[in-house]
Amino acid sequence: MKRTTTLIATLVAATALSGVASAAELRMSWWGGNSRHEATQEALKICGEKYGHTINPEFTGWKGHLEKVTTQIAGGTEADIMQINWPWLPLFSINGTGFADLNEFKDVIDLSQWTDAQLDAVTVKGHLNGLPLSTTGRVFMFNKTTFEKAGLEIPKTWDELFAAAPVIKEKLGDDYYAYDVTDINPILTVSLYATQKTGKDLIDQETNRVAWSEELLAEAVAFYGKLVEDGVARSWKEWASEGNIKIYESPKWAEGKFGGSYEWDSTYFKYSDPLKEGNVLVPVPILKIDGAVTEGVYRKPSMMFSISKNSENKKAAAEILNCLLNEKEGIEALGATRGLPASKVAATMLTESGVIKKALADANKIIMDGTGPTVSPFNEHPRVREIFQDSLELYAYGEISAEDAASDIIDGVNDVLKKYD
Repeated sequence: MKRTTTLIATLVAATALSGVASAAELRMSWWGGNSRHEATQEALKICGEKYGHTINPEFTGWKGHLEKVTTQIAGGTEADIMQINWPWLPLFSINGTGFADLNEFKDVIDLSQWTDAQLDAVTVKGHLNGLPLSTTGRVFMFNKTTFEKAGLEIPKTWDELFAAAPVIKEKLGDDYYAYDVTDINPILTVSLYATQKTGKDLIDQETNRVAWSEELLAEAVAFYGKLVEDGVARSWKEWASEGNIKIYESPKWAEGKFGGSYEWDSTYFKYSDPLKEGNVLVPVPILKIDGAVTEGVYRKPSMMFSISKNSENKKAAAEILNCLLNEKEGIEALGATRGLPASKVAATMLTESGVIKKALADANKIIMDGTGPTVSPFNEHPRVREIFQDSLELYAYGEISAEDAASDIIDGVNDVLKKYD
């Protein structure tokens, strides 16, 4: 423990970089709940005092925050430092110049605390638009108890999951399923299959068009259909008949009647906490199809801190960012109010101190160790998600074929992307 503490101290000390800016008055905006508001204000006070700057906080809840930031940026009145949602990048910085390029402040911000993949996710056309606050991704979570009751090991491949489904029904009952694929999981399961097959994200970031062929996407849609047809997962219709509720709200989930799901690693406890006593949820590596060229991990920044391109005190703002994310005072004050930190030194410090629980750290490690292409923020554009969801729903109800669904998705998504050329 002493050795670990010494390592943390060394890492933290290394992030206290030279070149302090003159005293400045800054503004910082973010959204969140009360715990995040309180922690961030305390961190700003501490970091401000350390560097001689004053930072005026501007915080709201989630509702209406995008509209507020949009209005401010349009009028050039945005805060010096902003908490920005990752899918907003195309809205505010389609050419990469919507925010200050943080590469220009690498003598102030210790960028080595982030991996190249993490920085690539918030880089647009060579411009580093922000610092990832945490990196999240989809991970498989299986109820170990359900599989053990059926005399099975937890699946490691899609083939093993398909093979487990009839055994679970035979041993435990027809109302048991090896896997759940509801809510946005039809989209993400189809995307996972296509990414594993091609090594490509939905969006080709060079052409800003759908990267998958209609034939490949139709195959991926049919794979989702096979999960339902073979009894691995319940149908869209069955989910709708139960009120389209989140799986963690379902009594069947609590009872262990769903063997697993594919969820954000950061939501692990949202799924483990409702389970009845005796049920054990474990995060497992990404299931792969035969011939996969990548795990296809869906990994993204949950959000980021950006500096306004209009700020008159960019260097001072960079000092505050480095303090919040890489220095002991800021790390301790912010804690885990924005998830498991993406900054290596912050993640190490909070994990070793017990602020970050081991199960969450284990789930996040699967995401960080996984292979896959850089995911475009356009994946989470509201219209892109709507087009994907509507097409898959029509397919799920048998109203269109997998081929028609693939064609509709590609045409619809490309129409959205054309608006950003």
